[in-house]
Amino acid sequence: MPVASATHSVPGARPASAAPSRSRELAERGAELDRLMRPDPLPGAHKAVVLALDGVYPFELGIPHRVLGSADGRYEVLSASVDGQPVRTDSDLTVTPAHGPEVLAEADTVVIPPYSVSRASAAPDPKALAALALVRPGTRLVSICTGAFLLAAAGLLDGRRATTHWALSDHFREMFPRVELDAGVLFVDHGDVLTSAGAASGVDVCLHLVRQDHGSEVANQVARRCVVPPYRDGGQAQYIERPLPPAGGTGTGPTRDWALQRLAGPLALDELAAHAAMSPRTFARRFREETGLSPGRWLTQQRLRQARHLLESSDLPVERVAHEVGFATATSLRRHLAAEAGVAPSAYRRTFRAAESA
Repeated sequence: MPVASATHSVPGARPASAAPSRSRELAERGAELDRLMRPDPLPGAHKAVVLALDGVYPFELGIPHRVLGSADGRYEVLSASVDGQPVRTDSDLTVTPAHGPEVLAEADTVVIPPYSVSRASAAPDPKALAALALVRPGTRLVSICTGAFLLAAAGLLDGRRATTHWALSDHFREMFPRVELDAGVLFVDHGDVLTSAGAASGVDVCLHLVRQDHGSEVANQVARRCVVPPYRDGGQAQYIERPLPPAGGTGTGPTRDWALQRLAGPLALDELAAHAAMSPRTFARRFREETGLSPGRWLTQQRLRQARHLLESSDLPVERVAHEVGFATATSLRRHLAAEAGVAPSAYRRTFRAAESA
């Protein structure tokens, strides 16, 4: 007579069938989150191709995918290598882009992430220059960190202001004396060519692309999804002597937050310094150490940022926009916006609305 096998139950344990069910539920939730964070490209989406060179840095290689790919399908982000083969990174891993160089001819934007560059290195691999030659005229080119070395080697930065990582600035100047290198900024935008500094500035320049293409609302949404600051001006210093405020709450961060709530009114240096419980001289020095900017320059940037948001998202008259963000007159707003964006407020609004409609 068969003997039934004994079974033992553990108090509180789930049935065996519950584990696969729970795993499926978690997998479905993960897939749904992935669809929300990085939906499929929309029809006619802007095609951005990331060109991975030998010795590419994995972190920066992923930035365009993470940032542009979080813009609700507005971008189709692809990766390519110069010969369709796997690419060795600067770490102990190899990546295999899904495309070869031929996809560069279809790109609307090409991003060159950083790759290993030593002081002893000569010009980039001829294959990389040949791949870059496939890019159509008028395609927007973007470099992150040492990616600027490839753009410069191709002659695309001659006579232009550009940036790269500050630590390689001397080497860059030696190799490319025709380029006006500014190693003190996060990124430089010429419209058709953008260069950015190291690591996190790749996030800044990609958010800048989203803001230029689709406005501040979309860029802010992308920044929230990526859990990064929504805006750092390209002219901000790369290397800040004191990147963190001093211990004891004596930094200028709380005063910056306080000022952002009061942009509509006048904010004199004395008033800012008094809020921070510092002398004006100490406050100005601490402020520059922490932000890379003077208090006046920072305030102007914040007012322009808010003005652009209002021009994009409201029908307020230009005079009212100027008043809402703290510019004394509409003329002052026009002057500052022209210096930053090269257009008048009304033209900026028309351009943005036209791009939004398209």
